[in-house]
Amino acid sequence: MPDTKFAKPWHGIPREEIDWHPRIDEDACIGCGTCVTGCSRKVYRFDFDRKKAVVAEPMNCMVACMTCANTCPTSAISFPAVRTILDLSDRVEVHHAVEDELLTRRDELGISSVLPHPDHLAEMVVREIEEIGGATRIITLAPRREHDRLCQHAAGQYLEVWVPNASWMSRAYSIGNAPRPDDSIELQIRKVEGGRLSSWAFGPVAVGDVVAVRGPLGNFTNRSPEGKPIVFVARGTGFAPIAALLEQQVELFPARTMVLYWGATSSEDFYELEHLGEMVATAPGLSATLVARRFLPGFAAPTGVATTLGRVSDAVLGSGLDLAGFDAYVAGPRLTVTDCVAALAERGAPRQRIFADSYGT
Repeated sequence: MPDTKFAKPWHGIPREEIDWHPRIDEDACIGCGTCVTGCSRKVYRFDFDRKKAVVAEPMNCMVACMTCANTCPTSAISFPAVRTILDLSDRVEVHHAVEDELLTRRDELGISSVLPHPDHLAEMVVREIEEIGGATRIITLAPRREHDRLCQHAAGQYLEVWVPNASWMSRAYSIGNAPRPDDSIELQIRKVEGGRLSSWAFGPVAVGDVVAVRGPLGNFTNRSPEGKPIVFVARGTGFAPIAALLEQQVELFPARTMVLYWGATSSEDFYELEHLGEMVATAPGLSATLVARRFLPGFAAPTGVATTLGRVSDAVLGSGLDLAGFDAYVAGPRLTVTDCVAALAERGAPRQRIFADSYGT
């Protein structure tokens, strides 16, 4: 029988609903017993008569653990694809369960540290709220006082935000614009059913509200030498850091060869298309393609912007581009980023020159 202390729900999901446990190829198993003695959860037993390891209690297996497979000398142990767990870990309820457990066990799990400059708290005021299609909001924040001005951010970085009176932890959002003289910042927030910051951004938020912030943070910034061609790939609001990088490059080097692929589930999920059209018109070196599973009747892409049906990773793969000399920047959900990195590499982009930024919900 599974041990109840091991087979408990995983971040709120019943353990029996998660297909995660080892499988043994008996022909490859040499009966060394490394997996049996090495697993503290007693997933395995040892058949001394046949000299084989046996998976006796699969539900005892720690979700996402593959230590036994990594230490098996004959690679006799296999697990389901890790994407199984990545799909689960991106669910809103899993994020919330992890956050709630951290807060509940703060005394046990917390550690104090001093954050160095520029990672300081500042206060910013909600200056503008722009709703786009009902599914995305752009919230513009501005420094509340002179000493609340952040260190000048680099395009592609993110900001950590604390909503006042919230019982949940801070949220990190990519800054959706290149640096501005007034140090204002755009956050592009997607409506997520049950999402905590999303519920604030599409609910009680109002112009004049004050939020605490920390940043700028992150190193998803331009690392490409002048003149080197760049391909940008984004999905959903992963477009936020890509848009900031693109805006910066269009302003500095409009003739630079740049290629953009922006994917979404539906054409209604695209936003700031007018701004994208302006960048394409301004920069002779820029080409852009919108990729969606479906385009609604009446949808019109900006002049000079192409459209194609499907997944953004497939669009990159089927583009026919030779990306051997390109740098690549990819942003979006974790699984999409994984697929796009693989597609870019297959099209010739050097893996060491593919810079990726993934986010959760």
